[in-house]
Amino acid sequence: MRPLGSRAAAFSDSVIRRMTRVCQQYNAVNLSQGFPDFDPPRELLDRLARPLELPHQYSITWGAKNFREALAEKQRRFMGFPIDPEREIVVTCGSTEAMICAMLSICDPGDKVAVFSPFYENYGADAILSGAEPVYIPLRPPMFDFDADELEDAFRGGAKALILCNPSNPSGKVFTREELELIARLAIQYDAYVVTDEVYEHIVYAPRKHTYIASLPGMRERTLSCSSLSKTYSITGWRLGYIIAPPDIIDAARKVHDFLTVGAAAPLQEAAVAGLLLPPEYYGDLLRGYTEKRDLFLNGLRRIGLPFTEPQGAYYVLVDVSAFGYVDDFEFCVDLAKSVGVGAVPGSSFFREDVNHLIRLHFAKSESTLNDALNRLQSIWEIREKSG
Repeated sequence: MRPLGSRAAAFSDSVIRRMTRVCQQYNAVNLSQGFPDFDPPRELLDRLARPLELPHQYSITWGAKNFREALAEKQRRFMGFPIDPEREIVVTCGSTEAMICAMLSICDPGDKVAVFSPFYENYGADAILSGAEPVYIPLRPPMFDFDADELEDAFRGGAKALILCNPSNPSGKVFTREELELIARLAIQYDAYVVTDEVYEHIVYAPRKHTYIASLPGMRERTLSCSSLSKTYSITGWRLGYIIAPPDIIDAARKVHDFLTVGAAAPLQEAAVAGLLLPPEYYGDLLRGYTEKRDLFLNGLRRIGLPFTEPQGAYYVLVDVSAFGYVDDFEFCVDLAKSVGVGAVPGSSFFREDVNHLIRLHFAKSESTLNDALNRLQSIWEIREKSG
């Protein structure tokens, strides 16, 4: 047989999803893959409960008209500028497709793409699949700041685009306005695109504020704003994402999207309109709920004696497990699921640098699930005794 294509050989399967399978194997509380165990808003479920009223055939490939109109109005309120639902939106199968669609729309084989490290694991694979070379810029703990000179070196070296996850997965970093203005200045100076992943845009903890880089002067025309409904409305399985960008970029993205997936699920778009029409109070309630979950979980980690970096946004926390003496953080996570009954993701899957002392946990769970996980984590120190 002739050899297979080389692209897939350049990266592994998803470690996050692999850890979900480990959780299932050992009946562990899944704090690895970031999905809630509570219901979406009642308005979405009520709409979904009337299946005969939902469309069951293709919608327009780049998104149903009423969905795009509701999305444009909702994002206009938060992003601060008008969005044309006919020319500036493409609806995708989750933000995962939005990101690779964006990359394929702007990258040619041999291009370079700047990526902050740590990073959500899809970004490196997206660069490779689009034929581009990822160039990594470290975010340094505990604040996960970056060096402006290192970022400029990436642009000076030919990076055509920067992938910006804000708030960041896995670190929970929220980029300040000053940091975003610096990124914007360099992107404009070196004529580069910025591809954002802003799925946690509404989960930003006080006193931090979320700034959309597309709203900064000179950035609207060079930003591909990718996001989804998954985290905001607790519907990760619905796979509804989108790209917002100027018409010339969207024209390219629509063609790529059309041949990748044809279109997102028509009945789910129809049901999700009810979420997009929710009043502003919903987003305040969402943040208050996640703030309570964060406080509950982090206070529990403090009582157990596990050091961590406090997240500024999103619903993840990086925990330092260097005291347990493991050389292989994946092995630690397997032992954690098997012996303690809690699932985590090895930090090495997020870092370009040699990092094996961090694990990622998430707290997008009900209070009862988080308390169950914390009770199980009380016995975590026994792993150190076994490894010793």
